[in-house]
Formats: sequence, structure tokens, C-alpha cells
Amino acid sequence: MSNLRNSVRLMGFLGNDPEVKTINDKKKVARVSIATNESYKNDKGEKIEETQWHNLVLWDRLANLAENYLHKGSEVSIEGKLSNRSYTDKEGVKRYITEVLVNDVQMLGKKSM
Repeated sequence: MSNLRNSVRLMGFLGNDPEVKTINDKKKVARVSIATNESYKNDKGEKIEETQWHNLVLWDRLANLAENYLHKGSEVSIEGKLSNRSYTDKEGVKRYITEVLVNDVQMLGKKSM
């Protein structure tokens, strides 16, 4: 039950190729964004499409999977947990970011030949 306290499931399309880095010659990390789409009808009956972007972080074996098999436009389903952090940019401004630390990836859509 404790896994439900901070659990995220998303299905969508990657907005860019994964950015992969190796840290200390041992750990690998991949960062990529995913778009999720929702549609609804407004008061006038018009269909409204809304896109949300989410930052994903994948470590080690999942980073390898991302590096070798995922690319811009890939449709995926992910599970993970939310993580908030802050950093100071080059101009000295404190920035806040929310990311999904991914613990499972399912590749969806057509297989590329």
C-alpha cells in the first residue's frame, strides 16, 4: 500500500530523443519529456485538446533501454514516482522542477522494421 502514496502512470509520446549521460563511469541516466493529451468539450460544445508535458528520468537499465530503443515520437506507458527539486541557474535565479523517476517502461505502438 505504501507504493500508492507517490505513484504516477502516464501514457503518451516522447517529445524528443532521450538525453543520456554516464556518471562516474558507472551509473547511466536518461532524461526525456513525454506529452499526454486530454480532450473535452467546452460550454459551447467545441472540442478542446489539452497537452501536458512531463519530465522523465530513467536510471541504469532503463536508461540503456531509452538510449537503444526510444526516440522522438515513440509511444510509451510509464510508471514511476514524482520528485521535486530546485537548482540555481546561470543568472542566479532559483528554479523548481518536478520530474517523474521512472521504474517501468512499456513500449507501445508499431514495431519499427
